[in-house]
Amino acid sequence: MISYIKGVLTEIEPGEIILENQGIGYRIMIPVRSEERFKIGQEMKIYTHMHVREDHLGLFGFSSREELEAFELLIGVSGIGPKVGLSVLSTLSVYELKMAVISEDVKTISKTPGLGPKGAKKLILDLKDKLSFEELEEGSGLEIFEETADGNDAVMVTIEGLVSLGYSRSEAAQAVKKVEDAVSMEPEELLKKALKNMMI
Repeated sequence: MISYIKGVLTEIEPGEIILENQGIGYRIMIPVRSEERFKIGQEMKIYTHMHVREDHLGLFGFSSREELEAFELLIGVSGIGPKVGLSVLSTLSVYELKMAVISEDVKTISKTPGLGPKGAKKLILDLKDKLSFEELEEGSGLEIFEETADGNDAVMVTIEGLVSLGYSRSEAAQAVKKVEDAVSMEPEELLKKALKNMMI
């Protein structure tokens, strides 16, 4: 119904803003992580999703169309409403969410308040074929998983080793990806270098 609103930011509260457009102040719920980028008085464009229920009308806003699309996919998952969808995007960026979904990283997604391991598994199952992963192909760690599928045991062993130390699978993949010539190393050397990346 409302694709976006362009106006002046007049108020910022935890998890919501008021955006004024032509004398009307729109109360818009936003991911908490977005607040640090906003400043009172700035003119901005917010992409919106209007959620209508019998007893409530809510406007949810995002700073990019990509974030809005991710939100709409999230609330399309059975059992995930707009509050939990917003909570996911308050906990993870769209990039982090996509990495976690493609690597089936239940631990990372489970960090979302209101979404336990069971909900995270369902989210992964529902979203794996729906999210667009093209932008992850370069520099994201996605190709690391593709290479392990071709029999690169060192990379797989290192990722599993980092996971056993308490890191999430997507964190482990990204740490390994940062190691130059990772695919040509022995597991022990690769693990040491990947651990250094975890400390940065």
